[in-house]
Amino acid sequence: MALRNRTPRARGFTLIEVMIVVAIIGILTAIALPSYRDYVLRGQLVDATNGLAVMQANMERYFQDNRTYATVGSTATPPCQADTDAKRTVGKFLLSCDGTPTGTTYTLQAVSSSLGFTFKIDQASTRSTTQAPTGWGTCTSAWILKRGQTCS
Repeated sequence: MALRNRTPRARGFTLIEVMIVVAIIGILTAIALPSYRDYVLRGQLVDATNGLAVMQANMERYFQDNRTYATVGSTATPPCQADTDAKRTVGKFLLSCDGTPTGTTYTLQAVSSSLGFTFKIDQASTRSTTQAPTGWGTCTSAWILKRGQTCS
């Protein structure tokens, strides 16, 4: 029986093939990562809007009980000034009064220094976004909840 002279076949990937795969992964990452970050951030903004809605309902309940949004004597404090900061924190947002509530007006705010957002709402349900990170807009008549959203 004659032994055939076999040359071993090369196994594995060439450098060009590896570089193509690395380039494809880099392109996909460059597209997907910013989109994922915006997706996560938009999920965190829901904490602010929900928290402001709950705080607004609490302020209206307080008004029904006291006929004023302001502090009454030493016993009744508006919900936006009551409790500690920890109890008024929702997600990454701290809910509070923007200024001191008067007899007929108040402005609530949700502030997140780590995210760079400030959302506000008043007794007339006027919403505003007064601070937002780069790439996000601000608006005096709406909450901006999405990058590139226009003020309407």
